[in-house]
Amino acid sequence: MTSDPKIVLVTGASSGIGEATARRLAAEGHHVVLAARRKDRLDEIVADLTGAGQSAEGHALDVTDLAAYKALVDDVVARQGRIDALVGNAGVMLLSRLDALLVEEWDRMIDVNVRGLHHGIAAVLPHFRRLGGGHFVTIASIAAHQVSPTAALYAATKHAAWALTEGLRQESDPSIRVTTISPGVVTSELAAHITDPGAAELMTTYRSHQIPADAIARAVGFALAQPPDVDVNEIVVRPTGQR
Repeated sequence: MTSDPKIVLVTGASSGIGEATARRLAAEGHHVVLAARRKDRLDEIVADLTGAGQSAEGHALDVTDLAAYKALVDDVVARQGRIDALVGNAGVMLLSRLDALLVEEWDRMIDVNVRGLHHGIAAVLPHFRRLGGGHFVTIASIAAHQVSPTAALYAATKHAAWALTEGLRQESDPSIRVTTISPGVVTSELAAHITDPGAAELMTTYRSHQIPADAIARAVGFALAQPPDVDVNEIVVRPTGQR
């Protein structure tokens, strides 16, 4: 249990890294606000957590809806008195070659991975500034640092996520901490949503080395647990077998 419990909002919390992060932070003694589109799945996770004596609540949220994002954050602050951290994890990975011309899928990635991220900043930053501090944690990807075939658009969104978060770090007062975590291959549902056959086949080989989502959750917990004068700016976590 942590000696400094926080109110933490985790987006994309219905599965994968978001779920693992919510579970770990709740187990560490934080009050976790789980947000995702699949409210039924959130209800199951929250029931598990509260049944174990942990503190959690779940809310349906589409991060591409700025008004809904702001309303949720405002509601959390009104009920809890504050918000201490945002883990911006919601994301999609719809890989394809550029000549596949799957423009609607590319637009969806931009909407969720980029617009959803700056919506979170817009919703939370005014509260952090008013409250005198807070912590943004962005879940980016190793794709923010390298581009591979079929991942050009996905990598572009994750480069943007890195740039947004780094810019936020440079612009923020010292009381606001900013962390970017870039996972390598992690066990999750992301690859299951790829519709392009060639990209899906490549991912089968690429994902031969995986680490559990809790490996990323531990990195989030580490960043949040640092004292106020320590700002963990960036962490890259990948399987030992991934190059």
